[in-house]
Amino acid sequence: MPKTVVQTLKNGPYLVNGEIEIKDAEGNIIPCKKDANALCRCGGSAGKPFCDGAHVKANFKA
Repeated sequence: MPKTVVQTLKNGPYLVNGEIEIKDAEGNIIPCKKDANALCRCGGSAGKPFCDGAHVKANFKA
């Protein structure tokens, strides 16, 4: 089984390396990249659950 690693980036998103499956609240699968995905941690992304860089403008601090 391939290893999946979740890394917290300082004042930024979660960086997920490895294959993952993301489902929304209704159980629908959200398409994602196979190798690396940046997931929003600040809550400001327009493309949730993925990071769009909104944490920079919001001056997000972990």
